[in-house]
Amino acid sequence: MDTAKRLRKYKTKEICDRFDISRATLFRWESDGLLAGVQRDWRGWRVYGEQNVKTIEKIIRGKNAG
Repeated sequence: MDTAKRLRKYKTKEICDRFDISRATLFRWESDGLLAGVQRDWRGWRVYGEQNVKTIEKIIRGKNAG
């Protein structure tokens, strides 16, 4: 995998727009323990990496399958 892609960080809005989910849903998955390892920037805002994106894809696939 390309290093730049692996190091890409996404803001909350970018994730919500990409997956068509609300901020509340995204934050709930984190608080419920479904989405771990979310980093924070210098302001304390969440930043999501590629591993988080893969986890979100799995969560959504699981919800769509059930």
